[in-house]
Amino acid sequence: MVDELTARVESTFWTRERRRDALVITLTLVTGSVDAIGLIRLGGVFTSVMTGNMVFLGIAASEHSGSIALHTGVAFVMYIVGSFVGARIAGHAPDHESHLWPLSVVKALSVELVVIATFAVWWEIVHAVPSPDVAYSLLGLNAMALGIQSSAVLRFGVHGLSTTYLTGTLTQFIAGFTKKNSPVQVRSSFILLALILGAGLGALCALHAPRAAPIVPLGALGIVVVGAWISFHRRLD
Repeated sequence: MVDELTARVESTFWTRERRRDALVITLTLVTGSVDAIGLIRLGGVFTSVMTGNMVFLGIAASEHSGSIALHTGVAFVMYIVGSFVGARIAGHAPDHESHLWPLSVVKALSVELVVIATFAVWWEIVHAVPSPDVAYSLLGLNAMALGIQSSAVLRFGVHGLSTTYLTGTLTQFIAGFTKKNSPVQVRSSFILLALILGAGLGALCALHAPRAAPIVPLGALGIVVVGAWISFHRRLD
């Protein structure tokens, strides 16, 4: 009787959709922390917000700043590379998707985990004080990782679900006030809060404990990969 009641409670409050959303929200911690590390320690450019980087390119052109142009260019190119790799691995959402978390998404995020782990090892080798040349490489790794992540999340085929393009998420959140009991608005609010939390944790580490900075994105991404496998692919369902 108790087991049956527990199962009913879990099915009511912890549905498969909510498990997916919780993991996607955790992915946004990765975005916030990696962006903060890039802004503070790797040249002051974004690793996920390519709109902002295009603005930086315009500024670099007007100020004749080679440094801004190079940092922005590396992030931009490697984000594109990561997006291509992520799309190749994760694939594209078909018209009728029956699985909430396709195995191809787990594979793409596993590749992202390897990229972030490579960054973490290299970061430790240089004691969190990279030379300019190494900084470009580390920035590129992070931008590539978030490009992979962006394409992997796009594979879900859920309108408005993103962990990197969050201006649209903010717009959805505001638009949700015109509707009653909008589940999308609730999800959007948690994604936005996760971005801020991830950025705060990443910035805190980058400023006060730089050698520990990779722990935040590496830990959050590891939780997502393991959690997705256990929740959706541990057994056939």
